[in-house]
Amino acid sequence: MKAGLRQRGVRSPTVREGNIRKAALPHPRASDTLLALITISLTIFSQPLALAQRRATATITVDTSRPLNRFSPSHALGAAIDGHEKGVDDLQLQPENIKLMLSAGLKPLTYRLRTELGMDVWHWNPRGSWSDEKRHEGYWISDSNLGAPISLSYGYSLPRRGNTIDQAGNNGYSRLDDGDVRTFWKSNPYLDAHFTGEDNELHPQWIVIEFARREPIDAMRIVWGEPLAKRFRVQYGNFDDPSAIALSPPGTWSDFPNSEFEGSAQVRTLRLAPKPVNTRTVRIIFTESSGKNRHAAADIRDRLGFAVHELYAGTLDDDGQFHDQIRHGLNRFNQTIIHVSSTDPWHRQTDHDSEIEQVGFDRIYQSGLTNNLPMLLPTGLLYDTPENSANEIRYLRARGYQFNEVELGEEPDGQYVTPEDFAALYLQWADAIHRVDPRLQIGGPSFQEILPSPRRAFPIDNAEWMRRFIDYLKTRNRLRDYNFFSFEWYPFDDVCDPVAPQLALARPMLEQALQVLEQRGNLPRNIPWIISEYGYSAYASRTELDLEGALFHADIVGGFLMLGGDQAYLYGYAPDVVLEERACTAGNNMLFSMDDAGKIKHKFATYFGARLMTQEWLQPGDELHEFYPASSDAKDADGNELVTTYAVRRPDGLWSLLVINKNPEVSFDINLVFRNGATMKRPIDVYQFSGAQYELGGPPKDPYPIRATDPRHQRFDASAALKKLNLPPYSLTVVRGALSQ
Repeated sequence: MKAGLRQRGVRSPTVREGNIRKAALPHPRASDTLLALITISLTIFSQPLALAQRRATATITVDTSRPLNRFSPSHALGAAIDGHEKGVDDLQLQPENIKLMLSAGLKPLTYRLRTELGMDVWHWNPRGSWSDEKRHEGYWISDSNLGAPISLSYGYSLPRRGNTIDQAGNNGYSRLDDGDVRTFWKSNPYLDAHFTGEDNELHPQWIVIEFARREPIDAMRIVWGEPLAKRFRVQYGNFDDPSAIALSPPGTWSDFPNSEFEGSAQVRTLRLAPKPVNTRTVRIIFTESSGKNRHAAADIRDRLGFAVHELYAGTLDDDGQFHDQIRHGLNRFNQTIIHVSSTDPWHRQTDHDSEIEQVGFDRIYQSGLTNNLPMLLPTGLLYDTPENSANEIRYLRARGYQFNEVELGEEPDGQYVTPEDFAALYLQWADAIHRVDPRLQIGGPSFQEILPSPRRAFPIDNAEWMRRFIDYLKTRNRLRDYNFFSFEWYPFDDVCDPVAPQLALARPMLEQALQVLEQRGNLPRNIPWIISEYGYSAYASRTELDLEGALFHADIVGGFLMLGGDQAYLYGYAPDVVLEERACTAGNNMLFSMDDAGKIKHKFATYFGARLMTQEWLQPGDELHEFYPASSDAKDADGNELVTTYAVRRPDGLWSLLVINKNPEVSFDINLVFRNGATMKRPIDVYQFSGAQYELGGPPKDPYPIRATDPRHQRFDASAALKKLNLPPYSLTVVRGALSQ
């Protein structure tokens, strides 16, 4: 049984390939204040020799002068629920499983939208209406009227799909090179001037052909659909990274010697150059639509945008014979890869995708998983209609369910959507939603990743994407409609690489990425920043099940709160199964494994780490905690901290330190130092989770814990503070007590 279906989707090729090794990353900021310090020394545990192969000393400094952030645990630490293969939701969401999920102490919930990643239209309510009700096809609006509770919901695939690759199951294909001249791609009508209110030149639509290798191209054939392009241009690419497709900085595209054409109902061969140009990418960019469709019904959306049945690109020989370089087929392996600017959300009842299920809203809210807290709510955007999303809000408000924030769409960067097109759709959705409830906070875009690109004249990373998105809203005086920023965080694609160096890089990578987004992407600092899902990698890895997974989780949550983050949602909340996506490793982002009947079999290290954070480091509840800066002098050769500390002052008055040793071989004797000269007064509680409590074993392709117990707890009087606190290799430690002058 393959329950997880992903990790979290299919990564676009070369989106982040190797970027963690392309530039040195700065170590975390250190305080430049000279501190008057008094040292507290605590001896906690006598570690087995096997766990303390080498021993070193490190000093942790806590600056108590001013807090960096204030947060409530019941708001800040959350978890994510996603769509799955048929039948998996029923297995995962059994009452006993939900009880164990809730025991992790993660309070708020976010609902992830696999249909958006899979290029499906989301029928969030199975009941609804079609724009062409007689034929059960067209544009769908789910019903906002209350009826039987919604247990499951589904996506519907797009018969006018243009992209070969999607970000979910990746089992679809482009209609532009499927070998069938009856099928066609059509662009999204909501990007036409009729809906945007802007000149269509601001939202040109395009098709990009991506060959597997450089091919000679001097001619093209286009079998037009309706509406056809009155004017279009053909170009070739000068880049290797497909990330450039969405942003197209200067120098990305060059015109063929013959590049400008007018569309025609007749199929004809277009001569692009007197001699072939060797290129991997060809772009057709459409600037003016005919606005006509002889087969259209009364719905104006059928007459807006551009439509193409089939594409051919290649060469003309001396005899005038055309030689096509595009592979045509009915799946992604047998066709040349195609990317498109947008896709029409038109579909039919017969396009129902029964293999992927989204759990129904009523089922989620009534399960107890939201903890009676507001849920971070999704809507479809790229492959949906604003009316469908508005009805979603009406329905949930009528049910009385709690939600304050609505995330519009998911991962537009991974789907190469241009920021101006996304922004135009975003504003239409914001208008539709605010007509239902003007108080709702709207945001996104739930970036697939935020890692900055290597330095180049024209960046093609998401900081540049964000800058253009923000500029679009600003120039239209609509920045007030952007209320929170969300992104996903899976920093490591290279799951076969050594883990320890990656753990040391994780926090500075996050810090650098957010700094670049703020400085170069003009990301507003006065709105909440949300990690809408996070995990070690988007690919299955043993690391996610071992101690490293617990360390990563704690370090990312602590680091994000340190940087002023608002909420972080753990991906892998529900029980799942081990996946093998790389020959070198097997695993999954998950707290628990389950058997074929859905019964939880094992608790993994991240579960114990989550409980340590939510139950011991933080005071459970919704009262505010203050987050204070802390640093250590235990660093690797590149200046990255091997021991990170996250210090909070809890509402009960206790100071609580979460200390993470990311070194797999060295234990550290720690000196705890407070800026104000304070000491910890008795009693001092210490909780520790390390190899003494957890060991992952089992076969390489089906790992499971052979030892998994709760963190060790000890309580000490002040007299015990004369010795040193020791951090075992790969460990989480909480030190908690009151301070006295």
